Amino acid sequence: MVKQGQLGITDTPSLIMHGIVFACLVAVALAQKAFYAPPADSREVEFVPIIKDDRVHPDEHGAYSLDMETGDGIHRTEQGGADGSQQGKVSFTFPDGQVFDLSFVADADGYKPESSFLPVAPAFPHPIPQFVLDQIEFARQQDEAKSSEEAPSRLYGTPN
Repeated sequence: MVKQGQLGITDTPSLIMHGIVFACLVAVALAQKAFYAPPADSREVEFVPIIKDDRVHPDEHGAYSLDMETGDGIHRTEQGGADGSQQGKVSFTFPDGQVFDLSFVADADGYKPESSFLPVAPAFPHPIPQFVLDQIEFARQQDEAKSSEEAPSRLYGTPN
């Protein structure tokens, strides 16, 4: 007999709770085992040595540098300034022999990568007609005039 104020394993709510917790633990264990499967093309993993790893950790102002090269041809250099800007280069060789080069600058104007491998937007298919350019300029002038005006008076739009 369970005394008042004590919960024992013989209580029905306690049994239900223990059953639910046990079922959840079993479900998690089975799910984790189901999610782990070795890759179908399980090849041996090749060890890639790091040939060069020169780092200057951030100083009191935040400036740092990194120069790293691996045995499979990946090369990365990066420098960071005290103002939070960064610049660097990454290069490696694709299996087909093409060399990938990417240089970047990240500063107050955003991240700006440069590489011949990055996609480029197509050129506009035809020139923009002058009347369209005139309309765009007219709209810009109207917006500029509205932003420089004061708020309209209360009488704006009331009939005479």
